[in-house]
Amino acid sequence: MAGTRTTPNVRTTGHRTADLRAPADRPRTRFTAKLTTGHTFRARGFTLVELMITVAIVAILVSIALPSYSNVMLKLNRTAAANFMMDIANREEQITLDQRGYTATIGTGGLGLSATSDVATNYSFAVALTGNDCAGNSVSGPAYVITATAIGAQASDGNLCLDSRNNKTPAAKWAS
Repeated sequence: MAGTRTTPNVRTTGHRTADLRAPADRPRTRFTAKLTTGHTFRARGFTLVELMITVAIVAILVSIALPSYSNVMLKLNRTAAANFMMDIANREEQITLDQRGYTATIGTGGLGLSATSDVATNYSFAVALTGNDCAGNSVSGPAYVITATAIGAQASDGNLCLDSRNNKTPAAKWAS
């Protein structure tokens, strides 16, 4: 063929070139395709630099979003515990009207309440009828003090306290 240069082990057919050498002998180059218009296009993937930049951007976004997500989850768990404590306080007041006294038993045989599984995995609850109230004053007469002790990942958020005098500590955690 005129104008076509051939080399050993290479066969030319129209605009495609087929390499007949064994796969181990072929040079490792990118696939090229030549269209009938004469333009050559290369099959292209992502370079290592492009992938590294993408990973860096994702890492920055995660480092910003993860603490915010963690804070929201702490606040959500705290709110659920505070709601359960308010349920305990309401039930204590009902028991007082019926039995003329408070009870220290939250579950069966007392208030008949139980925390949901997500609240129970983050807090343990107790009711005391003697000792100090949430403000640290001595409890006298019929009174109760409900404490929610943070456990597990919630421990960094701290404990909650609610008493029969409607003292709520820490106040900042009850305001939210």
